[in-house]
Amino acid sequence: MADASTSVWFPSPPGSPRVAVVGVHGYGANHLRALRPLVAAGRCELAAVVDSRTPEGEVAELVGPVPHHPDLGSLLAASVPDVVVVATPIHTHAALATAALRAGAHVLLEKPPTASLAELTALLAVAAETGRACQVGFQAFGSHAFGAIDRLVQEGEIGEVTGVGGVGTWLRTVDYYARSRWAGRRRLDGADVVDGVVTNPLAHAVAAALRLGGATRQEDVATVEVDLYRAHDIEADDTSAVRVLTTGGLPVALGLTLAAAEQTPPRVVVHGTEGTVTFHYTTDEVEVRGRRGTRRLSTGRTALLDNLLDHVTDPAVPLVSPLAESGAFMRVLEAVRTAPDPAPVPAEHLTWTTDAAGHHPVVHDVAQWCERVGRELRTFTTLGAPWAPRPRRLATLEVDGAPVARYVDGSGTSPLDSPRPHLHPVRTRGGVVVTDAAPPDHTWHAGVGMAVQDVAGHNLWGGRTYLRGRGYTWRADHGRITHEVWLERAEGRLRTRLAWRGHDDAVLLHEVRELTWAPAGPHWRLGLSATLENTGATELTLGSPGSNGRPAGGYGGFFWRLPPCTGVAVRTAERSGEEAVHGSVAPWLAWSADAADGPFTLVLAPEDDVTGSDPWFVRVAGYPGVGSALAWDRPLVLPPGGSTTRGFTAVVADGRLDDDEVRAVVAR
Repeated sequence: MADASTSVWFPSPPGSPRVAVVGVHGYGANHLRALRPLVAAGRCELAAVVDSRTPEGEVAELVGPVPHHPDLGSLLAASVPDVVVVATPIHTHAALATAALRAGAHVLLEKPPTASLAELTALLAVAAETGRACQVGFQAFGSHAFGAIDRLVQEGEIGEVTGVGGVGTWLRTVDYYARSRWAGRRRLDGADVVDGVVTNPLAHAVAAALRLGGATRQEDVATVEVDLYRAHDIEADDTSAVRVLTTGGLPVALGLTLAAAEQTPPRVVVHGTEGTVTFHYTTDEVEVRGRRGTRRLSTGRTALLDNLLDHVTDPAVPLVSPLAESGAFMRVLEAVRTAPDPAPVPAEHLTWTTDAAGHHPVVHDVAQWCERVGRELRTFTTLGAPWAPRPRRLATLEVDGAPVARYVDGSGTSPLDSPRPHLHPVRTRGGVVVTDAAPPDHTWHAGVGMAVQDVAGHNLWGGRTYLRGRGYTWRADHGRITHEVWLERAEGRLRTRLAWRGHDDAVLLHEVRELTWAPAGPHWRLGLSATLENTGATELTLGSPGSNGRPAGGYGGFFWRLPPCTGVAVRTAERSGEEAVHGSVAPWLAWSADAADGPFTLVLAPEDDVTGSDPWFVRVAGYPGVGSALAWDRPLVLPPGGSTTRGFTAVVADGRLDDDEVRAVVAR
């Protein structure tokens, strides 16, 4: 038998599996190379190849004397091989794999397996119906690193797992996208292609991160958020962040680009409370930083075709990358496919360069932003990347010519955080910032504003939804509140009309919001009044975790997220401390604390008896926040045409006011 390094054509033992490769130019040549040692070892026989082009050059040498067919149909009409390897453009995968399975062949299908979730569902049905195996070309799934990482986590090496991040900073030239009609396309000739950075070049990073996060099947994914941009003149995305929340609530986020200054090895990082495990999936190496110090492990890999041949010979051998376990990845692809077209990176944020690689764009500082996505597990937008959309400033509140608050529309907020207009930052007259927005502990908290977690089954608060009997659950139920029109813009007063929209963007109710502000001695006074009106034809309920069964969890309505604080003193006229004030009804509430910029005091008071009958909601230990609950333990029902109003006055003061000073403020 000839040496595998000098020949690819070997006689195979009788009965060895017959393999055909569909698509032998481009990536398909790698499959031909992978077949050389397998054929040499008698594991299989290269029975035929399929390509619209006649093999030439190295491909012709790799193919040897085996039959060449111009299409899969002619191959299957001549003879059905045991295994068909499909390495063709994305939009052809589903039809070719279906034909091969129905003919009776097992399939090794390049990633992504299909161009839509519907196609995946149909292909899974075909595989089940025919009883044939379909292995998907996520090569990293064969890495023995997964087992090593699982053991490290189970042994507590990095403490409790808090999330999984991924970083991929590659570059692609204009020639890369000129190589074929389908390259860089979202659709071609009416068919989905979805050839973007998330779904093709760095799809392995996405799939590996999901697997390390415990998500391989469709049902393992609760929500998917994509943040898509393009530096190249293409349809698809080349610079993107993707954030997944598993059904167990674990965040998985990746920062990916094909517009970096230089190409670096991609990696996936498992974050824990006491360390990290980094998976370099192109080299099967694992870097551990944990309780027992830092070390690097090298692992092996089981090749996908080897594994498929073993499975064909002995079905008891499990596939390492079965079609069903690409379901979680396909949830991501579907989110990319159905998302709006990627936004072009503005010219001021990128530079076109020509170097040894060729002519390509470089997004400024993109590597650092991808690093932040993988580390902080948030998207480019929520991190504030300069090319991403930012909240639009609606107005600036000034007292005696000095800005004390900014009113923004909430654009640029993650859809999972229920975007909404809010005030942030809010400052004392001395410059102490007394609000926070999108903090790491609760990214859906947004300065000062109005939000309700359950509006007729839609989440307009953000984050997980509390369900009776199930607790907090990630659901695709997030709505948003939009600024519609100004009703009045005057010195010290703003009136605006807002729409509260469900997850389908249908208007649930309208709000008229009034903001007022003025000096209050050495301090300043902020007024916020909101009238919620049911303009629909059916009854509307406003609920909360409390009204849905969570004890003392009735938040919803007016809410003020405070900045990181120390020395918090929260009190009413009769009570003090978080536990005593939380859930109480009182005519005013005061919060004194030390923030990063200095000490401050916030005094809140309801403006009317209806508002005054709502309990106060207070958090100190878990996070600093205070609000008033309009549905503390039962929903508020608005009939058609019905409305309800809540109004508050806040005095924002420098320094820690004592109780006598607070009472004086309240009296004024």
